[in-house]
Amino acid sequence: MKSVEGESMSVIDKKVSQLMSQMTLEDKIAELTQDAPPNERLGIPMMQYSECLHGLWLPGSTVYPQAIALGSTWDPEAIREMTEAIAKEARAANLTHCYSPNLDVISGDARYGRVEESYGEDPYLVSRMGVAFIEGLQGTGEEQFDENHILATAKHYVAYPENRRGINGGFTDISERRLFEVFLPPFEAAVKEAKVGCIMPGHQDLNGIPCHMNTWLLQDILRDDWGFDGFIVSDNNDVSRLNLMHFIAKNRTEAAVMGLQAGVDMDLVIGKDPANSAYIMKVLGDTLKSNPELVQYVDESVSRILKMKYKLGLFDQKDTNVVKEVISTTESQELALELAKKSVVLLKNEGELLPLNKDKINSIALIGPNAHEEVPEGGRYTLMGGYSGIPPYYTSLLEGLTDKVDGQIKINYAEGCKLNSDSKAGFAAAIAAAKKSDVVILAVGGSTRTCGEGTDRDDLDLVGVQNELVEEIHKLGKPVIVVLINGRPLTINYIAENIPAVIESWYLGMRSGDALADVIFGDYNPGGKLTVSFPRSVGQIPVTYLERPDFVGSGKGLYKFSDKSPLFSFGYGLSYTSFEYSEPRLNKGKIRANEAAVVSVDITNTGNRVGDEVVQMYIRDEFASVGRYNMMLKGFERVSLAPGETKTVEFELNAGNLFIYDKDMKKVVEPGDFTVSIGASSRIEDLKKTNLRVY
Repeated sequence: MKSVEGESMSVIDKKVSQLMSQMTLEDKIAELTQDAPPNERLGIPMMQYSECLHGLWLPGSTVYPQAIALGSTWDPEAIREMTEAIAKEARAANLTHCYSPNLDVISGDARYGRVEESYGEDPYLVSRMGVAFIEGLQGTGEEQFDENHILATAKHYVAYPENRRGINGGFTDISERRLFEVFLPPFEAAVKEAKVGCIMPGHQDLNGIPCHMNTWLLQDILRDDWGFDGFIVSDNNDVSRLNLMHFIAKNRTEAAVMGLQAGVDMDLVIGKDPANSAYIMKVLGDTLKSNPELVQYVDESVSRILKMKYKLGLFDQKDTNVVKEVISTTESQELALELAKKSVVLLKNEGELLPLNKDKINSIALIGPNAHEEVPEGGRYTLMGGYSGIPPYYTSLLEGLTDKVDGQIKINYAEGCKLNSDSKAGFAAAIAAAKKSDVVILAVGGSTRTCGEGTDRDDLDLVGVQNELVEEIHKLGKPVIVVLINGRPLTINYIAENIPAVIESWYLGMRSGDALADVIFGDYNPGGKLTVSFPRSVGQIPVTYLERPDFVGSGKGLYKFSDKSPLFSFGYGLSYTSFEYSEPRLNKGKIRANEAAVVSVDITNTGNRVGDEVVQMYIRDEFASVGRYNMMLKGFERVSLAPGETKTVEFELNAGNLFIYDKDMKKVVEPGDFTVSIGASSRIEDLKKTNLRVY
């Protein structure tokens, strides 16, 4: 396959122009859907597609950790390595268009089921992960869109999770300031830095205008301000929803015209409904013939789509209509294991219960609905997260522990209860297993049945009788480790207060059990950090570190009968070793607005194990012309340290991270004092500060 990225765009433009001159209106209309067949008369190829949020959404694929877990790695380069592997797997299967990554910022509402598809609650973190994802998938420079890379789609543009009730597709009503400060930055980075080739709007309306007909979003910001030159694909059936859901277009024809005029180039219609394709061809075709002025919008969209097909080299490829078998390699499965281990977050380790010492225990009780899963042939696993493919195998926690102990330790397994059931019939067997064991591991949480797209909730407690199971096991007085396998932050107050060791694993992909066994027995020291805050109750929502100043200190600004702070904070995560931070140092105490300074900090591993630490930098403009957040993440680096080792981490301070949007919504760096905080999490007690003056 020949890459055409080396050709000048003028050459591709000429090819597109020449091809379009030979196309009939029907040929052009056919290109406007994601299932456009090969045009044999003109040699126009297909562009096969799939989801690839954490691996291809197809049988046989490598399934990596879910996005929320990938965020917990705080390691963009690891994400880039993953998507490079996904792209090669896709190309081998003849797939060239991927509906990922999800660049939604989850700003504090875990009722929303698609929390698991995001990298977290911070725009800078989501931006860094998103750019790495896209660059790994698409390639960069001369390698972009070559035979080892495919087309990425940044979604859901924009502010999709920010609805008023935590309901998928609910309307979004927010200020322009919040839009620009929190939700647009990941998409801007995707366009300007990663050169993403495709954008997908959100289902919802934004401030009264559905995203799929919002010319301010799709044209003014995306194309005119940011210079996006790729194409826009609709979310599932969303052009027709301008009529069927939003009730703005009076019929589907009017909806199609609205989408076209706003700049939606390709209509993604899930479900191979011949009637729908016939409708698009006949009714839209008749409309365009009766109103030729609309054909210019079709020409613009088709040219963008054809240009991408040329860039992907599809015109030089045979049989683009064939999807080949997806094959997961040993190398990609080992990468999935490494990412899974990097994703694990240690939330609590009282008395250093973890890691377990094989030489000091004879038996383990493994209890809980998420300890093991058997899936019928052709079925999908529920403990890997939404949009996961069907891997060649999946290692459960039970299987991972069994392999790890290799008969040296007795494992007494009891399910205890079903995930989403009120039956306590299994409690007796679970209690019996715990009583005859030296230590208990409880695997609880959720699954794709309790979290994911269209699985929104009005409470965040453990579903079913899981919490009662935890309570009954705790009463036995045994050392207990809780392993959370889930897709959203949960209100786990009882667990946090009573259970000595707690691991948040999210969904770790096909090597879940192997990764968790390595962590539990200390063959891997967990270094992941939370990217979403954990609420204490659903009434605390939204809960996020992105807070503005309030009445704290006056007796107001607090909940009357409960704690206002998160149960677990953004950026938080423990290790089996300990780290010490020096005071941050600035190479310059004062800079002009167009200059840069460097802040550095020393981190020392003061424990006796090799470990990873995620060094986080937060910035606040102390006195500004507009209100702003108490602090915002503007830098991070994951570093590995041997016992006794010290490393210096540096961050640059410049206009790119010191700016604010002023009262006119212009990006400016205002003169004044800036507080730079560096440490292990967003918690005040975990941060050390220095001050920079801009003049």
